[in-house]
Amino acid sequence: MSTDILSRAAQLSDRELLAKVEALARQERETIATLIAHLAVLDERRLYLSEGCSSLFTYCMQVLHVSEAAAYDRMEVARAVRKYPLILEMLASGSLTLTTARLLAPTLTPANHPRLLEAAARKSKRDVLKLVARRRPLADVPSAIRQLPSRTASLVFHTAPNAEAPSEQTNPPEAPVLEIRPPAMPVVVPLSAKRFKIQFTASEETHDLLRRAQDLLRHQIPNGDVGEVMEKALKVLIRALAREKVAATDRPRDGRGSNLRSRHIPAEVRRKVWTRDGGRCAFVAHNGRRCTERAFLEFHHVVPYAADGKATVENIQLRCRAHNGYEAELYFGSAGSGAT
Repeated sequence: MSTDILSRAAQLSDRELLAKVEALARQERETIATLIAHLAVLDERRLYLSEGCSSLFTYCMQVLHVSEAAAYDRMEVARAVRKYPLILEMLASGSLTLTTARLLAPTLTPANHPRLLEAAARKSKRDVLKLVARRRPLADVPSAIRQLPSRTASLVFHTAPNAEAPSEQTNPPEAPVLEIRPPAMPVVVPLSAKRFKIQFTASEETHDLLRRAQDLLRHQIPNGDVGEVMEKALKVLIRALAREKVAATDRPRDGRGSNLRSRHIPAEVRRKVWTRDGGRCAFVAHNGRRCTERAFLEFHHVVPYAADGKATVENIQLRCRAHNGYEAELYFGSAGSGAT
């Protein structure tokens, strides 16, 4: 059966395939909303008990065969929709995902839920985490440095998720600390409107560089706070990268005399294009949707250099690597995609 489905999909034209995928995604959202509604009633009746499960969470894993994360999302959202049925409409329309609905659920009240749900509509997980953090701010996490027996390490700037906020009488740590832990996925989680928990894996060299930076900055940051040290280091790095990538400078020089027929893009053009395009891929699809990518950006000749395109502000736009290659293929075909 799976082979037949794949075969039928492969026979569709590009336009038919896009339309079919959108239709299937719409059906999936409607099915998820319907499933959550039924799980809400099942949970209320505690029917999972008669199926040999101790909770809806266990039922979702053992009977519906979903992952722990998926089971948790379904359980929390099913319980939330009993109080706030509006969530079901937003799941069906795609305004909320199960994950964003689950993140938002603990902050909802009968008085605020219409406004908060609307504020979270079509927002990313990251944006919803920020919204939740503004509503339920957490205390800043202490820094720590502890050597653990592992070859690779993580710089951890956080406390346990269930840790209570320190009281006013609690003495702050005497020195900032960087805790070294076994490898983990990078984590960036907002604690409040303008404060974040950050965790990432670091090498021994990174650890040593951080220690050295702390020592050099003691006059400015006496306690060696890791967050302040990282902020200063990143500002220096970003300035250097901006000079290298987009010729950013406080003293721009006149670009007169540049050869616009050269493949080289003058610094003045790079600066103006970067500012005009907002540091974001400027590709716009046929339906008016603009690419949101801000990473892997490249300077793209609208009229390709190989077709006598000039390095002018009007002919240069930002493209992510994927769309730069895509437009090259459209213009030259796959064999000449490197010509822009």
